[in-house]
Amino acid sequence: QVQLVESGGGLVHSGGPLRLPCAASGLTFSSYAMAWFRQASGQDREFVGAITRGGVRTPYEDSVKGRFTISRDNAKNTVYLQMNSLKPEDTAVYYCAARPLVSTTVSGYDYWGQGTQVTVSS
Repeated sequence: QVQLVESGGGLVHSGGPLRLPCAASGLTFSSYAMAWFRQASGQDREFVGAITRGGVRTPYEDSVKGRFTISRDNAKNTVYLQMNSLKPEDTAVYYCAARPLVSTTVSGYDYWGQGTQVTVSS
């Protein structure tokens, strides 16, 4: 069965970096677009950014532009979210998701990871 497993979350000071890997199994990874979403406490899940099967990145959510970068390693079946210059408002559970064609909407994705908590202290 398809599994997406995020890791790398934790507590980080404001301004610091963090990299989140998401390891995929049970699917042909290179045939799937991969996305990152996040959900802060009491808020809706929101799109952060995505990367197509061919490695083309979508525009990022406005608040993370210039700070976050998505990449993928098809040989390792892994997608990454590199987060720099973190702010307290980036605190959320971060999820990776997969579907054959890229989408920016929550409802568009077939498979989801369990999420990893990122907490940014001020």
